[in-house]
Amino acid sequence: MNMRVMVFPNPVPYPEALTLQDKLVGQRQADEIPDTLLILEHSPVITMGVRTKPEHLLLSAEALLRRGIALYETPRGGDVTYHAPGQLILYPIMKLTGAEADAHAFVNKLEEIAILTAGAFQVPAFRRKGKTGVWTDQGKIAAIGVRFKKWVSSHGMSFNVDVDLAGFNTIIPCGLQGEKVTSLKAILGTAYPTQQEVRAVIMRQFERVTERTCVRHPAL
Repeated sequence: MNMRVMVFPNPVPYPEALTLQDKLVGQRQADEIPDTLLILEHSPVITMGVRTKPEHLLLSAEALLRRGIALYETPRGGDVTYHAPGQLILYPIMKLTGAEADAHAFVNKLEEIAILTAGAFQVPAFRRKGKTGVWTDQGKIAAIGVRFKKWVSSHGMSFNVDVDLAGFNTIIPCGLQGEKVTSLKAILGTAYPTQQEVRAVIMRQFERVTERTCVRHPAL
């Protein structure tokens, strides 16, 4: 099965990504488009999922804006997180039918993609029981928050490559007090891979785990 892939070369403001996802979800529900994967980076933004508690946001919207960080509520699952350039975002717009119509299994697949991607760069990564996302010995490297509408998925996973980790100090990431957040750059130092290298690997792992064939398509 083919998967249309759109790669955005420049950071995408969060509201633009939300609007695009809503459009694609409607088109996928109507079978007007095939399954579609968006791969992008965001301009600096904090997003609050449906499980976010106010105390998990450590600065006001005004204080964040002074730092150049936008703030948005979002309909995805999960808690609060931070996005910025240097972090790869995967937004799969997929119609799940039959055995694939399983939210837990879908999240598990996204975690597996992150684990395999980190492993490709000699970074051991793993799940933690009862928690969503992927960790290394130095901290959390991938966060996941998804939404399903009539079994069409949206939102997805963020994977830290060389993002400025200071942005995570403005929140309690994913609502996990005292938890560290890390990146490939923080772990590997000067030997860390480029965004292009990570993107190529993560696309291959996406194909492997979801059993789709990724076909590049111009970004809208």
